[in-house]
Amino acid sequence: MAEETQKAPAPQKPPAAPKAPAAPEAPAAPAAKMPERPPDAKENFRYIIRLAATDLAGARTVAYALTNVPGVGIRIAETIADLAGIPRTERIGNLTDEQVEKIQEILGNLGELVPPWMLNRQHDLDSGVDLHIYATDVELRLRDDINRMKMIRCYRGIRHEQGQKVRGQRTRSNGRTGLTVGVVKKTAIAAAKAAEKEEGGKKEKKE
Repeated sequence: MAEETQKAPAPQKPPAAPKAPAAPEAPAAPAAKMPERPPDAKENFRYIIRLAATDLAGARTVAYALTNVPGVGIRIAETIADLAGIPRTERIGNLTDEQVEKIQEILGNLGELVPPWMLNRQHDLDSGVDLHIYATDVELRLRDDINRMKMIRCYRGIRHEQGQKVRGQRTRSNGRTGLTVGVVKKTAIAAAKAAEKEEGGKKEKKE
């Protein structure tokens, strides 16, 4: 009789390790909201107006939108709107291309249209003319003026080089630089000096 061969049981596989819970997905970034269209917007309304190398929000009024141009304050902005014949409260996004070009032209010739006391650069050192600088010229002229003061070694130029305050402010308690930071009382300073003297006397006696 042929004996039935018994097959060895197959080795059992170890149980699979439980899967780690999936990390929660990061919340999606909220979509950028479109600017709301003002209720008094006209058909040719534009959300962004490019003027003097600056993007101006079309929903703002002419007077306040122009103040985003470097070198233009509220008084100059209102003056430009009056010279251009545009209402100060009109939204700048409602203006036509011709009106925007007129504002740009007035801004460029402001030195000839307003009294000198309204300008921000009177008696220019290079030309001797009363000018009103705006947009990128503000930063360029400021850098040139600081470099000129450094070159001629005047007090303000030296203070600029040292990174110190320029206009006569106190520096004992504010604007302090260097390793010593904080307030050191006079009594603490006197005590430290006295301790140093005592240590010096003890060393002399030992010798």
